[in-house]
Order: sequence, then C-alpha cells, then structure tokens
Amino acid sequence: MKPDWIRRSDELAEPVIALYVLAAPEASSSLGLTQADAHTTDLREGWRDRVREAAFRAAETLRAVASGETDAQVREDVAILARATDDVVRGIDVMDANLVQLIDVARIAFGGIRVLLDEQNPPERKHLALARLRRYAGSEPNGVPLASSARAETRARLAVEGLTGPYAGEVRTALALGPVLLDGIEQLLQGSEMDGWREPFDALRAQCAEYARFIEAEVLPRARDDHRLPPDVYAFRLHDVGVDIPPAELAARAHAAFDAIQSEMQALAPRVAAERGFASHDYRDVIGDLKREQIHGDADAIVAFYRKRLDEIEAIVHRENLVTLPERPARIRVASLAESAEAPAAHMNPAPLVNNTGQVGEFVLPLDVPPAAGSSGTERADDFTHDAVTWTLTAHEARPGHEVQFDRMLEGGQSLARAAFAFNSVNVEGWALYAEQIMLPYMPLAAQLCSLQMRLHRAARAFLDPELQSGAITPAQAHAFLEREIVYSAPFARSEVERYTFRAPGQATSYFYGYTKLVALRAETEAALGARFDQHAFHDFILDQGLVPPDALRAAVLERFVPGATAV
Repeated sequence: MKPDWIRRSDELAEPVIALYVLAAPEASSSLGLTQADAHTTDLREGWRDRVREAAFRAAETLRAVASGETDAQVREDVAILARATDDVVRGIDVMDANLVQLIDVARIAFGGIRVLLDEQNPPERKHLALARLRRYAGSEPNGVPLASSARAETRARLAVEGLTGPYAGEVRTALALGPVLLDGIEQLLQGSEMDGWREPFDALRAQCAEYARFIEAEVLPRARDDHRLPPDVYAFRLHDVGVDIPPAELAARAHAAFDAIQSEMQALAPRVAAERGFASHDYRDVIGDLKREQIHGDADAIVAFYRKRLDEIEAIVHRENLVTLPERPARIRVASLAESAEAPAAHMNPAPLVNNTGQVGEFVLPLDVPPAAGSSGTERADDFTHDAVTWTLTAHEARPGHEVQFDRMLEGGQSLARAAFAFNSVNVEGWALYAEQIMLPYMPLAAQLCSLQMRLHRAARAFLDPELQSGAITPAQAHAFLEREIVYSAPFARSEVERYTFRAPGQATSYFYGYTKLVALRAETEAALGARFDQHAFHDFILDQGLVPPDALRAAVLERFVPGATAV
C-alpha cells in the first residue's frame, strides 16, 4: 500500500499528467504514463492554446495547495510538479520567440511505436501501437496525418520574420536517417503479430517520403550553416536538463577537472603499459593499444562477455558492501540499426517508472550505426567492444548505475512527481557517473584507465558543448579533440559532436554537473558524520529519494539521513 504522502502527491499530479499527455504523448508513454499511449504529437491549429490552457489548470491546482501543505515530501513534490508545469510553457515561449524547429516525423513515429511494442509490455499496451500508428497516418475518422500538420506548422513558422532556421547538419541527418527509422518501425510491426498495420504503415511511409521532399525543397534552403543556438534557447536547454549555473562557469569547472583527470591518467598509464607490455607510456597510446583487444564474435558473444563482466562487478559490490542490488538478473542486448540511429551511444532503456507491469530496464549496446549524411553502409565504432572498457560501461548503465537506480525506484515505490516529472539528466546521470567512481578502486589497472577515460570524456562534454555554442571552437575542432585527447573512434566522435550541436544541445553537460554535486554531497555528509558514515546506507538513502533535484537531495540527506545515522 502506498504511504499517505505518496497518495496525496499523486492526486496533485493528475492535472500535470493531463498536460504531459497533451504536450508530449510519446515521451509520456516512455515514462510509463499509459494514459498517453493512444495519443500522438498534436500539431493541429491551436495546439499552443490547448497546451497553455492545460498548464494553467495544473498551475492553479498546485498554487492552491503549496502554501498550506505540511508534509515535507509532498512540498518537495509540489515544487517538482510546479517546475515541470512551468517548463512546458516556458519551453514553447522560448522556442517560439527564437527558432524554427525541425519536426522530425520519422523519429517521432519510431519512438512512439517502439515504446509500445517493447517485448516486455503486456498485450493490451502493445495493441495500442496500432491506434498510435493510425493516428500518425491520419487513418482515424477526421484524422490529420502527422506529416501534414508538421508541414503546415513548419510553413507557418518559416513565415515569421526574425526567427533562426534549423541547423543544416540536423536537416541533412534527418533526411538520411528517416528511411532507417521507418524500416525500424516496419520491423517492429512485423514482429508484433498484429493484424491491420500494413495499410496505415504504407500510408505513413508515403507521407514521410512526401514530407522529406518538402523538407529538402523548402526547409533546407532556409537552414542555417551555423550550428549555434540562440542564447536564450541554449540557456533553456541547460535549465531543462538541470544545470543551474552559467555556461562559462560550467566550462571553467570542467576544464579544471579535465586537467586533473588527464594528469591522473598520465600517472596510471605507465603501470598499465608495464603490465601489458606496451611500448608507449602516454595514456593516449596505451588506450589505443587496449582498444585493439576487441571482443571477438557476433552480437551474442559481445552480450555474453558483458554478462560475465556484470557477474564480476556484482560480486565486488556484495563483497565491498557498496549498495543494495536487485535480486533478479539484469537485461543486456544489442540495439537494432534503427535504435542506433535514434541513440547512437550505449544507454539504459529504463523500465516504466509508473504503471509498471513487470518490465525491467535494459542495457542497450549499439554496434553498427548508420553513417553520416551523404555516406552509405554502416559504421562500427571500437570504443565499447574491448575488454578494458566493459567494466566502467557496465557499472554506469547497469549495476550499480542506472539499472539499480531505476529498479530501486520501482521496488521502493515513488510518487509520480519523483518517478516521472523530476526525470532530468542531472538527477539521473549524476548517480551513474558516481557509480563508476565507487567501482573504480576494485577494477584491474587497464579498466581503471578506461574508467578515467570515461570520466575525462564527461568533463570534456561539459566544456565542448557550451564552447561549441559560444563559438569558441568549431565542430571540426571538437571532433579532432575527441579523437586525439579522449582516444575515440571517428564514428563515435562524430555522434558526440552531433549530440552537442543538434541531437541534444546542453544534455551532455549534465553528467559532469550531476556527478560533482553528488561527490560534494558525499564529502559534506562524511564530514558531518565522521566515523558514523556508512557508504552502503548513504547510497541506499540516495536511491530511495528518487529523482529529486540536487538541492532537494542535499536537504533530505542533511535533514533526514545525517540525524538518523548510527555508529558503525
């Protein structure tokens, strides 16, 4: 049975759920808000007014209770819900004032269908994929195809004077990947064993082809060659992922951290070289040599290798009493080509954190990725398929990182506010990078070097991303830096630069920022408790709070964990 405070909080979340179902139905489905499953992105005339009206209703509800709420956890949730509501409208206003956004119909449709046809979903949820498909294609009575409403919306935005057009690199990439994503939808539908999908799917494919011709003819000529976003848009992107300091300050902190980590790697590299018999002692050359130790075999062999590594990590976590792990086995699989087009880096597909019917998270490994726009075939990076890197990648995405983080929320029960509406990258990624850190001392030397490589990468992200936006560096310089200093392959370096410039500007900074906030909180807690500090208890408490922002997490630790700590 849910505690009273969660029941109270969930009641207050209802109008915010209604807002999210209206404003972002596909994203809402991925969070487990099943109320959105039959809905799709709505760009028909008047959509902004409909969203603003729903946001007003939600804000009024929250304002009415904010001042009189006595439960501390409910108050925290009301603040989370209020910010989520405000950010929906703020995001629309910022984009409308500055930017013509590219509406990627194929990507929207692939994400919306994929989340419903997940093999772990119950049949009734999978069947809603057909309703969603028909809505995308405009096959329902009085329906309007998403491609048609997207074209009308884009033309209306192009007619507004003074707006910045979409980035040409983004437009070309969307045109190149659209057919890959549509093939991915078809493969999902073929494997679903549902009837009646062929006609609406064929209609959707034809509509997307026509839409692509429109994009090429009317949008690409108006696209900007400069990747930089308008400053207000980039500032909102940082706010949206949870970064609450100015970009210049973030970059300065990240540069200092990068230099310190690089020095640590340079000190460790000779030990790894001596152990492995490598000629060079430079960390770049040593990592290059380690990357030659690729895992042999097909996708099944790579997954089996990662499973073995996970077993070793779990044994260490238990032996060192680091954190409570789930009792069930973890899921690891290789991504489809369409999934790799959507997300070209290793990632965790979290289970629905609300309305969960037994689904669990999946550690997903992209192997073959679609090439850059204008190229053909597929590319394979060598960055995540060598022995030494599997330690830190598994710790981050699976255990004790994201998979434990999300599983703990499911097992312990969380309010809708913490499970869905506090879901930003700082709150999520800080723990996963911290999980790498607590595992590092127990890794072999080569794995420690690659773990530091991953931490170096997160620090680099936190200055490359804002410096690309400020114009301090160019995409070509960022790509060369990633290859030279982080020792990444050309395909992965390319996907990273795409991430900073158009796939998700601002998001990549969240790892470093969330990690530093969590490290600082641990240091403050250790100083307060001294010999009474118990890292297992501290880690479990952190995970039990759900996805609260860093300031709320710090308050919970200092007000509830520290006073309750007992002598070890």
